[in-house]
Amino acid sequence: MRVMFPALMALGLLAAAAPALSAPPAPNPAVKGKLIFMRCAACHAVSASAPKKVGPHLEGVVGRTAGSVAGFTYSPAMKKAAIKWNDAALDKWLARPAGMVPGTSMVFAGLPNPADRAAVIAYLKKPVP
Repeated sequence: MRVMFPALMALGLLAAAAPALSAPPAPNPAVKGKLIFMRCAACHAVSASAPKKVGPHLEGVVGRTAGSVAGFTYSPAMKKAAIKWNDAALDKWLARPAGMVPGTSMVFAGLPNPADRAAVIAYLKKPVP
């Protein structure tokens, strides 16, 4: 009986650890966001040092005031918008830009899926390679 007890304990420990060992790591939402952002990359770069595109660069967009990238020509509507880009504002913007700022020159229809918007926001906070 004494010999079986340590073996049973070891089996119990292995069984308890098995779910933790077999569970995949939680995915980084920024990685998914980078894939979704590829739709945006035709018009936007995530680096201020990247070549200029149709839209403003998005480096440091979280926390920035809308319409404030030096050298970019914004629509009058965006210049007047006075939006501070935080998670909630970006989520609303990404859902439907023209609904948030009527008269914007951005023609992107939006991302209807909230999880996709959250992933893009996570990516914009810290673009991953």
